Amino acid sequence: MPLLDIRNLTIELDTPQGRVKALERVSLMINPGELHGLVGESGSGRTLLARAILGVPGHNWTITADRMMWDGQNLMDMSAKQRRNLMGSEIAVIFQDPMGSLDPAITVGSQLIEAMPQDKKTSFWRRNKARKAVAQKWLHKVGIKNTEEVMSSYAWELSAGECQKVMIAMAIANQPRLLIADEPTDSMELSTQAQIFRLLSKLNQLHSVSILLISHELDTLSGWCDQLTVLYCGQVMESGPTAEVLEQPFHPYTKALLDNMPDYSGGLAHKSMMQTLPGSSPALQHLPIGCRLGPRCPQAQKRCVSKPSLCHQKDRYFACHFPYNSEPCNDDTPS
Repeated sequence: MPLLDIRNLTIELDTPQGRVKALERVSLMINPGELHGLVGESGSGRTLLARAILGVPGHNWTITADRMMWDGQNLMDMSAKQRRNLMGSEIAVIFQDPMGSLDPAITVGSQLIEAMPQDKKTSFWRRNKARKAVAQKWLHKVGIKNTEEVMSSYAWELSAGECQKVMIAMAIANQPRLLIADEPTDSMELSTQAQIFRLLSKLNQLHSVSILLISHELDTLSGWCDQLTVLYCGQVMESGPTAEVLEQPFHPYTKALLDNMPDYSGGLAHKSMMQTLPGSSPALQHLPIGCRLGPRCPQAQKRCVSKPSLCHQKDRYFACHFPYNSEPCNDDTPS
């Protein structure tokens, strides 16, 4: 049974220009112990999807879904208190903005210790010291060497990279069943990025923690994730095993992302232009009808003004009327 099963999730936002669909019929499935990558450019709706899973919608949101299950429980039927308890114990998140996620009036160490689970086996007169030692252990694991100094500091006294490491330590200290990492290595140097990804991979392999890794860098996700979902402008373009998606992409957008990946073999001429799609991602107030990639897609035809259904071939999913390396699905294919 999947740990997280979302079918046809739609998020509508009320704006001064009217109601717009920020996410349209998005499906996502994460199995226990799976490291799932969610790739998409800025504005594709990745963070909206993460917030919908966590149950922290905005005041102007309208959320509908055919199915939104967590380990056999319907998230749509849970109360706000049940969702908060679930988020605190079984689901953890690493947000993209660490400075805005930490309380500037409380020391970092106090916030980290408060987020950690209670150890009732330890004698009450030794708990504070033991919890502080465990907090320092997690800070050291994420690459912070001066743990004493960081724990006694406030968020505004630390760099953005250090705050991000604190947020990662705070999320994984509970050893949740699902960890949602939204750009977890943003504003970090390359060596630290590799260290964080190794830590997440180790957490996934040793403790069977399922991880939803959100990023806009396909080459980064390709080296760590088992499954990959490609999101564009609020619609799922393609989903499947990472190795198969990279070797034989079905959707034109996935192929464009692969063509745009840097080539380190030396075959690219000096200062030559990389392959890109024409145009840019549309604004929410001016979304095209049908497939939202249509105005930029090299495969687009008249049929693309109708939204393609999510086609299923073995363990691969794609939404395209004219896919690469595959026969198009019939319009009556169930999504």
